[in-house]
Amino acid sequence: MGHQHDHAHDGHGHHHHHHSENKKALLASFLLISTFMVVEVIGGFMTNSLALLSDAGHMLSDAAALGLSYTAIKLGEKKATQTKSYGYKRFEIIAACLNGLTLIVISVFIFFEAIRRFVNPPEVQSLGMLMISIIGLLVNIIAAWILMSGDKDDNLNVRSAFLHVIGDMLGSVGAIAAALLIYFFDWGIADPIASVVVAILIIISGSRVVRDSFHILMEGTPDQVDMKEVKTSLKELPNVSDIHDLHIWTITSGFLTMSCHIVIDENGNHDTVLAEAQKLLHDQFGIEHSTIQVERQEVGCPNPHETCN
Repeated sequence: MGHQHDHAHDGHGHHHHHHSENKKALLASFLLISTFMVVEVIGGFMTNSLALLSDAGHMLSDAAALGLSYTAIKLGEKKATQTKSYGYKRFEIIAACLNGLTLIVISVFIFFEAIRRFVNPPEVQSLGMLMISIIGLLVNIIAAWILMSGDKDDNLNVRSAFLHVIGDMLGSVGAIAAALLIYFFDWGIADPIASVVVAILIIISGSRVVRDSFHILMEGTPDQVDMKEVKTSLKELPNVSDIHDLHIWTITSGFLTMSCHIVIDENGNHDTVLAEAQKLLHDQFGIEHSTIQVERQEVGCPNPHETCN
């Protein structure tokens, strides 16, 4: 009773559509953000604004995130090989994790510079700062709108890039508020305060992405799947007496994988039970790739080490 494999193809057309949309969205956003980032860095130095420079730093991480995400999707298209049987799909999750870590590192730098400026607030050219941050806000709104055409709800990579842009948008709002406070009230401390608010927002979004990608890299059970429910549903199939050695994990965003042992009674037909189990897994739980070992109850589990759970 060897291992049987099933690759469901029903959702592939839909998946391919999302795939090309994701690529287009990431590339367009990358070009837009990269161009404005250069403007914001120059503007930050010219106006002596930390809020602008921190926003530019975030935009740099945005550009890197978008570029890395785009590269990850391109790499994920590469065919599977003998040494990499799943191809390069997992690189997408590694890219998302690196994006999240980059956000956290940038936030720490902003915190240190903001503390220095609290002690000694420098002169800031508020009008120039205001003008550049308003343009920055518009650029981020356009980039976020572009990324919304991608699969940001299900694809961790697109979501991490989207969170970068949303955090950046909030950074621009903070810079606008700080510029107005400096212009009308000569409140120089508003610049580092805005920077700290941005840094906190960046840390929150960055840590979420790192946590989610780490969970996938550790082959944790996907959040959208209940292991107990999967086990119960499979046990309810005709002639199935037990389920053990059940594992469910994610290869990359939207690619759920599962393996298990199904124990059948003396009336159970191997092929019938296998077909019913794989149909159930695909239709009810969205599991695209399942490897199922079917065992007869009277023979028992052939695992020599008795490590089945």
